[in-house]
Amino acid sequence: MHFLITAGPTREALDPVRFLSNRSSGRMGFAIAEAAAQAGHTVTLVAGPVALPAPPGVERVDVVSTQEMYEAVQARLPRAEAAVFSAAVADYRPVQVETQKIKKSADRLTLELERTPDILGSVRRVFGWRGVLVGFAAETEQVLEHARGKRTGKDCDLMVANDVSQPGTGFDAEENSVTLLFAGGGEETLPRMSKAAVAERVVAAVEKLAAGR
Repeated sequence: MHFLITAGPTREALDPVRFLSNRSSGRMGFAIAEAAAQAGHTVTLVAGPVALPAPPGVERVDVVSTQEMYEAVQARLPRAEAAVFSAAVADYRPVQVETQKIKKSADRLTLELERTPDILGSVRRVFGWRGVLVGFAAETEQVLEHARGKRTGKDCDLMVANDVSQPGTGFDAEENSVTLLFAGGGEETLPRMSKAAVAERVVAAVEKLAAGR
């Protein structure tokens, strides 16, 4: 099976030296890519700006902005049979990017932001792709409620509800606390475990979903 996986953050430029981003390290997505490759699958990894080496045998595509990740996914999705979107994509970007460094002057600075392209939401509605679709919902409150809504709204076969509020899990950590939410209504809360172990569970779930089609 051919996996397309996204990982890491995206960056939205404010000026030549500053950007909007988040704390994602990319470890979860890279762990999934490694687990899928070790299971014998073909893997394409679209990675935001992270300080991680590509897993052995994985095709890596480096991007920076959400728009670049959107275009990379759109170009590579047709040859994939499973897609796992674990990247922590920026939801907003500055309307205007300054060509020179913004100087400190007034006591307050107002930024006007606009929505970035909805990569996960475009997979079914815009791209018309029908493979096994997995999304990640990184939440700090009402984790399962928000993740269930996202799974339905994005038409995912599986949503990984990721509680990033607990110390030592989630963003920029070695471990994760997740619940697997399936389209058929099934849910499985995993004990806190390493991201490598979570990755193995996600890949196994994708294999099972693909086999059941």
